[in-house]
Order: sequence, then structure tokens, then C-alpha cells
Amino acid sequence: MSDPILKVEIDGAVATLTMNRPDKRNAMCDALLEAIDAFFSKPPEGVRVVILTGTAGHFCSGLDLSEHQQRDAEGTMRHSRGWHQVMERIQFGGLVVVSAMFGAVIGGGLELASATHVRIAEPSTIFQLPEGRRGIFVGGGASVRVGRILGADRMTEMMLTGRKYGAEEGLMLGLTHYAVAEGEALPKARDLARKIADNAPLSNYVMIQALARVEDMSKQDGLFTESLCAALTQTSSDAIEGLAAFLEKRDAKFR
Repeated sequence: MSDPILKVEIDGAVATLTMNRPDKRNAMCDALLEAIDAFFSKPPEGVRVVILTGTAGHFCSGLDLSEHQQRDAEGTMRHSRGWHQVMERIQFGGLVVVSAMFGAVIGGGLELASATHVRIAEPSTIFQLPEGRRGIFVGGGASVRVGRILGADRMTEMMLTGRKYGAEEGLMLGLTHYAVAEGEALPKARDLARKIADNAPLSNYVMIQALARVEDMSKQDGLFTESLCAALTQTSSDAIEGLAAFLEKRDAKFR
């Protein structure tokens, strides 16, 4: 049997998803996108954190143009909206997702990474949106997610020129949260994933669901939403355990 297009390994509460198209620099095709969607649509019971990574020196080099289908305007729109649904499931599905990045994080690969919650980059990482050089426009959510990280002005320049950013530049710009040494992205991701998995499940869930949405709200709506989230988490059994653990100088044991 050939290797699966998406390798799934589970270690306790942490699942590692490895995009496995080494001969294509893990370029995104419909089959790979469907495999990612299938995992996040029905994750294994007990998994709280997911590590998303690539193989053979690359995270994801974007849409596989060799398998590109010529579509009319309606077909293109529907295909784009399909990408949006998958990225929404990654960002808001309830699991914390950590990206361990190296090599190509290009086009759709950057759109995929920007839907994750914690991003780690090795020195080989290249961030790029080359759509302007291909005569096309982003379609997997970059105009919203990457645009909010970079700002519209910087993203416009990035798309117009095909400019590449490395790991250190990506760290300064917010494209990654950690810049680590070669070979350290996956170990760092595993360390962070274990720590995150030990958090209270409800507070993790609320942080994922609320903060990105508060960004869309007016100041007053955001503040009210914050109060609701505080009320929900601070009256939970996990909050009681967390306070008791702090006072007793021990590690909290959440449900």
C-alpha cells in the first residue's frame, strides 16, 4: 500500500497531521484538502491539540497548478468557498492547531497556516503569495486572515511583487509566532501542544471561538462578549480546580 496523502499519528491528546506529497512539495490538491477536512470534521475522541506539518523539507507549496482545473466563474467561486469552509473548520472547529513549518509556505500553504492558532518556523521557511505573478487572486482566505496579520498595505505589496519573507522576517510581521533552529519546529510544536492540551478544555475552546470574532466587533460589543466569556469560564469546575491548585502550589488537574 502507498503512504497516505495525510499521515495521522495520535499521542494521547495530541494528533500530528503530516501532509505527504513529497514529490510536489506538499502542494494542495483536492484529495489532500478533503483528507484534512475529514479529520477536522470528525476528530478522534480525546484529541485536544493538532500539529500540522509537512514532509521532505516543505510545509505546503500552495495549490497544485499541475492539477488545476479550468472552471467558469461560478465553479471558481464554489471551489474558493469550499476552501473557506475547510479553513473555518480548522480555525473554529474547537481543536487548537499548531503549525510546524519549514521550506515552502506559499500561496494556499500560507492560507492554511494562517488558519492555525500557533505557528512555528524554521530558517528554511519561505512565506510567499505569488498569485499576482500567476495572473490570479487568492481564494483560500488569505485576503482576510493573512491581510489581518500583515495589514492591507503590506499584503498588497507582497502580492504585487511576489515578495518572499523568511522566518525571522515572518516573526517580526506576525506570520509566525516562533522562529526556531533547523529541525526544531516539530519538537517545539510537540512541547507547546502538550502544554496547551493540559489547559482547561473550556478556556481553550472559548479563546479559539471568541478572540478572532471580537476583532470583528465594535468596542462595546467586544467588551460585552468578553464579559460573557469571563462569566462562562470563571464559574466552571475547571476554574475552581485552577484556583485551588494555585493556592495549594500544585499543578491543576483539569477534566
